[in-house]
Amino acid sequence: MGNNSSFVSVIIPCRNEEKYIEECLDSVINQDYPKEKLEVLVVDGMSEDRTREVIEKYTKQYLFIKLLNNPKKITPVAFNIGVKNSNGDFIIIMGAHSVYERDYISKCVKYSNEYNADNVGGIWKIVPREKTLVAKSIAFASSSIFGAGDAYYRSGYSGKPKWVDTVFGGCYKREVFEKIGLFNENLKRSQDMEFNLRLRKASGKILLAPDIVSYYYPKSNLKDFFFHNIEDGIWVIYPLKFVKMLFKLRHYIPLIFVLTLPLSIWLYILVSLFFSAQIAFREKDIRYFFVMPAVFATRHIGYGLGSVWGLIKLII
Repeated sequence: MGNNSSFVSVIIPCRNEEKYIEECLDSVINQDYPKEKLEVLVVDGMSEDRTREVIEKYTKQYLFIKLLNNPKKITPVAFNIGVKNSNGDFIIIMGAHSVYERDYISKCVKYSNEYNADNVGGIWKIVPREKTLVAKSIAFASSSIFGAGDAYYRSGYSGKPKWVDTVFGGCYKREVFEKIGLFNENLKRSQDMEFNLRLRKASGKILLAPDIVSYYYPKSNLKDFFFHNIEDGIWVIYPLKFVKMLFKLRHYIPLIFVLTLPLSIWLYILVSLFFSAQIAFREKDIRYFFVMPAVFATRHIGYGLGSVWGLIKLII
């Protein structure tokens, strides 16, 4: 099957994304993949801002873009609504907070065919939405190995295509959903990690190709970043209530850190200063040496506290 002969369904879940959805859709429209072989299903969680108005403007102009409703307002429900309404040989999950290189879709299909992969993804370049020192620091922390662990899709991996445990978004063969089912709607977050664990357990193959590139805009201030990480931390522990599979060790390190703070804090400070100095040297800006430790701590303590709360919810 030729790389451009497959029909592709793009699923974009969103809710209250008026600041981001337009740029995301523009990057999808500008893909080099044939438009007659493409459908874009934007699944909206009943947005209360101008998100739906923006999407409807696109649906009137581009017939391959459709707006679907997600009354439950939960991400895995949006994924499943998209899958059930899709017609593609390949189904690509995209995020509304991201923009995509022009060849993103064509390369996903190309690598899936060449490697016979069940799920293909690429590098997730994290860029600041604002030009402030804090916003830039959050982007650096979110892509640093100290901030993100050994997740290859976040850490700027630039080698050859590599078999991995998970990727951002992902381009799935349709038969994957027929084989292992849909996304777990009990999980408010972490549904993609759980799905990919299930896929690998069923002998599925997940490929990371570093020349497939998307750009993600994280939170821009420490308060929002902190609460975002609390939510992430909850949803790496609490899923054990619904699925009996552990995620990778990197997801539990913040929990271990918080639970052992009196002992771990001293080593943590040294490691944090080391990576902060690296970033300050790389960026040629000494201010990062003083700001990055606070950003790393916001990331790790927020995630760890969320994991503690997830553990409490799991027990009670």
